[in-house]
Amino acid sequence: MGKVTSKLQATIPKVIADRYGIRPGTEIEWMPAGDSIRVFPEDARPAPLDVGRRLELFDQATRRHSSRPAGKSEAPPDGRGWTREDLYGGAGAR
Repeated sequence: MGKVTSKLQATIPKVIADRYGIRPGTEIEWMPAGDSIRVFPEDARPAPLDVGRRLELFDQATRRHSSRPAGKSEAPPDGRGWTREDLYGGAGAR
């Protein structure tokens, strides 16, 4: 786990630094992502999606959502043996 110093400098774990080629002097970019923070080494930040691609992805998600039965959750993965309703006492609770 990384650590933040009193000067607000962050320590990057060696395993992560090695994996992404982060060395002393490497510039990194910090981006807010909802309740998280994304860190990108120089030149590794993904290119922003153009409006057409964003709309395409939105339409795909909308179609997936529309094809789901109303009020029913998806079947649990094989071997799990429980559903969300089982845990929280929903309509499908046993």
